[in-house]
Amino acid sequence: MPESTSPRPKALIVLSSARLLPLSEPAGHPGIPTGFFLVELAAVMAEFEGEYDFILATPDGQLPQLDVNGLALNFHAGANLGPATARTTMQIGVERLGPEKLRERNPDLLERRETELALAHRLLGRILVSDPLPRTDAEAISVRGDVVAGLDALPQREYLSIQQLIERHRDPASDFSLADLAFVHMPGGHPPMVDFHDNPWMGELLHTLREVDVPISLICHAPIALTSACYRVDGDGKVTTDPEHAFKGARITTVPKYGEKAMLAFQYPKVPGERTRLIYYVDVALKEAGYDVNLTLNPSAAKVIWDADHSLLTGNGPQAADEQAARLAEIVRGRVRNSRSTAR
Repeated sequence: MPESTSPRPKALIVLSSARLLPLSEPAGHPGIPTGFFLVELAAVMAEFEGEYDFILATPDGQLPQLDVNGLALNFHAGANLGPATARTTMQIGVERLGPEKLRERNPDLLERRETELALAHRLLGRILVSDPLPRTDAEAISVRGDVVAGLDALPQREYLSIQQLIERHRDPASDFSLADLAFVHMPGGHPPMVDFHDNPWMGELLHTLREVDVPISLICHAPIALTSACYRVDGDGKVTTDPEHAFKGARITTVPKYGEKAMLAFQYPKVPGERTRLIYYVDVALKEAGYDVNLTLNPSAAKVIWDADHSLLTGNGPQAADEQAARLAEIVRGRVRNSRSTAR
């Protein structure tokens, strides 16, 4: 008998395509280069790559940008982000290790980064890489040229806009349906603060996914997408607002304001010599939008929350990427087993 040629099941990956992060301070600042964090995407894609095909999208259909800052070795430590950050900070600041020696001393982190970059080559195609900032990690800067060259050499894959996804889902002549997706995952980094926030088409996507019972996975800054759930967009493109929408009150987690302020004071988003502030904080905006936001006292500690009532899985940053991928796999595979059992 010939092997089955039936298509593999599909999952949706939605990435931000924002490339500049606005600041409220310093006044008049044009914004800093930004991009998505690879580790928050790669953990999920690696978990499902052997079984699923991925549909790629951004809010406007433009190419996403990879954040070079997210390539710093410490961000590839998973749940050990805190100890890894302390160790590499000591190695750089006290031992004065240069990029090559830092890689030699952290082979496990280096191996994971190389594995994730290889996955990006296989699955994401040609994408952009953010420019370095004054406080970008020197080791990450040292590999940026090779990362850019490698991604530039790849063919460009199709990135649909959210509007295109909705329109294809609604088109009776199309064979695409959001209901056929196994799950949706949206990684963070700062750029979702720009184009996932207050976005009517994002709101329509979230509600459509909820209505067809597709698990929605959001990590780090990506839960800000839930501020868009107050919107619906009808077939004529008319936007309506409902402050008492179906997602309101969902139990979630995200990046805490106190962790964000520490980053703005000491890490790569800091504008040297200036007080640096964002235009808003994700956890504050989500609380004001009516969500039950749960945070960790230690901003480097991993936290993942599954709200089954809203089919919503959230995680609080790169430290939670592995736990979130494992929890998503448990949810998705559990649903597959249940559907097969019901079909018998």
